[in-house]
Amino acid sequence: MTGRKIADDIEAEVPILHRRILTLSEAREKTQLLRRLALAGRDPIAERDRDRSAPPTFRVAAEAAHLELSKGWKDKHSAAFLSTLKEHAFPALGNKRIDLIAANDIRDALAPIWMDIPVMARKVRQRIGTVLNFAKARGWRATEAPTKAVSVGLSKQPRSGNFAAMPYADVPAFFADQQGKPESLGRLALLFLIATAARSGEVRSARWSHIDRDGKLWNRPAPLMKNDIAHSVTLNAAALAILDRAEALRTTKADALIFPGSGDRMLSDMTINKVVKDSGQPFTPHGFRSSFRDFAAEQMPTIPDPVAEAALAHLVSDKVIAAYKRAKFLELRRKLLDGWGEYIGKVGGKVVMLAAV
Repeated sequence: MTGRKIADDIEAEVPILHRRILTLSEAREKTQLLRRLALAGRDPIAERDRDRSAPPTFRVAAEAAHLELSKGWKDKHSAAFLSTLKEHAFPALGNKRIDLIAANDIRDALAPIWMDIPVMARKVRQRIGTVLNFAKARGWRATEAPTKAVSVGLSKQPRSGNFAAMPYADVPAFFADQQGKPESLGRLALLFLIATAARSGEVRSARWSHIDRDGKLWNRPAPLMKNDIAHSVTLNAAALAILDRAEALRTTKADALIFPGSGDRMLSDMTINKVVKDSGQPFTPHGFRSSFRDFAAEQMPTIPDPVAEAALAHLVSDKVIAAYKRAKFLELRRKLLDGWGEYIGKVGGKVVMLAAV
């Protein structure tokens, strides 16, 4: 407004437009607020500016995160990200300031769907975390998403039949048991999948040319990845030992598949699934990623959530990575994968040797 009296004997120019056109009722409400502030002896312009500088709501932060991060996403994922938040997160969190959202707020938003639609609920939890981590990178909140605290406040979900996950505490014994069975590329592929927390397709598509032995890295090109973004996995001692065993069986060229099927073609997904099925366990290869994520949350709680998400090749914004500095971020990922490798290589407190059998 311009030249409007905001209180008796008080006249000031106080523009109240804030990033969008206000409705008449909104403008009147803001005018009344400024008038009350002036009557109370406070500076209405300073109060307006303080309001403008406040961190955005979750809804605004989510839209900003989507606008920035979706540049590298597939159309399907981009649309799903915002639509699921609108349906399941905005009703409870949309109008809350992003810097004030705590674990109990997220828990309350997820509770109505946590047991009824568990897969969707986990996706929503992850996407809420993405928004909060993006907000931290933008300076809108002081902390990252309180993922661990949220999980503690929610009931244990029934495991999905498609991606049934072995409890992480049982993985070392299973890993050791597989070590003693007859050598096969299918079994080695499963062991490598567990050691790296990778997806089946990523393991089956892996080539020797992707392996950087000196840097202890598995550099996966974009076409290999679910999100079409190149990604490097730090290789722990367990993974490197499995590669040694696979190399002992190698009879192919430098750029060949690490775990080939018959005729040097890609190993089938069913081959890896069969190794687990033959063990008598009611779990799936993909479920070991959940085992790893639970291990990270419970056994290595000092590792930030974005690091664990990145280790699983989930999307983490460049701004979040930059907040740690890229070298430090990779170092933290290596620490996490090394910790996982040590954990799965121990049974009864003893290290299980991974030498070729």
